[in-house]
Amino acid sequence: MRTDVLGVGFDPVVMDEAARRVLALMDERRGAYVCTPNPEIVMLCRKAPALLRAVNGADLVLPDGIGVVRASKKLGRPLPERAAGIDLFRAVLDRMEGRVYLLGGRPGVAEAAAEAIRKEYPGVTVCGCHDGYFADDGAVVREIEESAPDLVAVCLGSPKQELFMAAHRGPGVGVMLGLGGALDVLSGQKRRAPLSWRERGLEWLWRLIREPGRLGRQMCLPAFLSAVRRQRKQEWKKED
Repeated sequence: MRTDVLGVGFDPVVMDEAARRVLALMDERRGAYVCTPNPEIVMLCRKAPALLRAVNGADLVLPDGIGVVRASKKLGRPLPERAAGIDLFRAVLDRMEGRVYLLGGRPGVAEAAAEAIRKEYPGVTVCGCHDGYFADDGAVVREIEESAPDLVAVCLGSPKQELFMAAHRGPGVGVMLGLGGALDVLSGQKRRAPLSWRERGLEWLWRLIREPGRLGRQMCLPAFLSAVRRQRKQEWKKED
């Protein structure tokens, strides 16, 4: 049963179980997809019904944000841990042998990420790449289907990646993962926060320090926390 955080349902699984589920979905080859919302995406879902439908329609929904995990605890239905998209991707690559298609990033980023994957994961074949700057979904979808991937890393940012996966799910691929900026990290374009920061739930702060332009995006956090408090009060009233 999913954990409801402001209308978005999250699957309460740890990373190992999440990776195993992705591999199972891959084997089914029915065009499943996985979303990894953070508080910003949750707040976008509250304003955009199509995005909310796309996220809740995913076969697996994982919290890529410590704020979501903490909100679930306040609501009395704690999610076990944060599942960052890049960590999920690496956990799946560690376990799989098969074909991967990389979609997203600036021109050249997916190709650089592909080289890194080939070196680090010899059992994985990168069967195609495309940057995130395209106007014709159809041409990209045809290219993906022709490459017959087991896994598609969809790194288009939200809401584009969630809407893309929901619109184009189908038997042409194994499973699609919505992974935000994962290709930037794999390609070496961006660094992740040190492990000590991640373990303390401070990766968001580390990124904000390095990228002050993210401040506007972080301004959704107070509204997110306020909405969580309102949800908790409403649920308590219903229980009374």
